[in-house]
Amino acid sequence: MKPLLMFRTGAALVLLTICAFAAARPADPPAEDKSGVVSVASLVYANDRSAVCFSDNFLSDLARKSNVRTNPKLQKVSAESQDLFQYPFTVMTGEKSFSLTDAQRKSLRDYLQGGGFIVASAGCSSKEWSASFRAEISRILPDQKLKPLDMSHPVFHTVYSINALSTKHHAAGPHLEALELDGRVALIFSPDGLNDTAHAGGTCCCCGGDEITNAGQVNVNLLAYALTH
Repeated sequence: MKPLLMFRTGAALVLLTICAFAAARPADPPAEDKSGVVSVASLVYANDRSAVCFSDNFLSDLARKSNVRTNPKLQKVSAESQDLFQYPFTVMTGEKSFSLTDAQRKSLRDYLQGGGFIVASAGCSSKEWSASFRAEISRILPDQKLKPLDMSHPVFHTVYSINALSTKHHAAGPHLEALELDGRVALIFSPDGLNDTAHAGGTCCCCGGDEITNAGQVNVNLLAYALTH
């Protein structure tokens, strides 16, 4: 059996300077390396699938707006690797359909149940990826359901106060969905995508989707929320 997440190290690592965090529920500190830096994983899954153009700008943004020290680059980590359990926050994104292995499903189940936090983002608003993700999460945690997240949820009001999500073309309005375990949000899913391609530079390949345009602020909030809950 894989170990529980090793996130609980030095005291008061995540004493954020943002006033909004004063009302947050106290939590143990997240994972850190020897220099006290929080790193975020970019998941490698299925048959070597991983993020292509998910911006890491939110990592530097959180560091600028708080006293959380972050590694400014996402770290690629295999879904079935023991290394995954050293990261408090993981990004899972891609396009087109995919299928996980049994070992990957078990690892992700253990990760989420052990205290990990996953942001799942459909790159380029890929309907095929969204369908595959919904099918896989129902296999990983069959007793839990993804539910739409109301804009009043603390996720939207940590570092930035976000009252609405926006896209370029989405007539019905974008939304996020959450999966809760033991009363905490453990996973956020965005069918519209949180790639923040405006900050992805020349590596960005997403131009045909209808991704969330204020995704950078959302991702900052999600990481801050995960570190304090």
